[in-house]
Amino acid sequence: MKNKLKILRAIKNISQEELAKQIEVSRQTINAMEKGKYVPSTVLALKLSRFFEQPVEEIFELEEED
Repeated sequence: MKNKLKILRAIKNISQEELAKQIEVSRQTINAMEKGKYVPSTVLALKLSRFFEQPVEEIFELEEED
């Protein structure tokens, strides 16, 4: 699953660690999501959506093989 987390973090000028604290996950989880190695739960996707004030569909993109 592709996502725009790295771009959105850059716009807000926050680190992976800062984002992780805000949404109550580990920095490693943020890193894995940014690399496309971890697909977030619905709850986590909604927390990210709320934090970035973006619809889930704007942050995450479902790919053919997903």
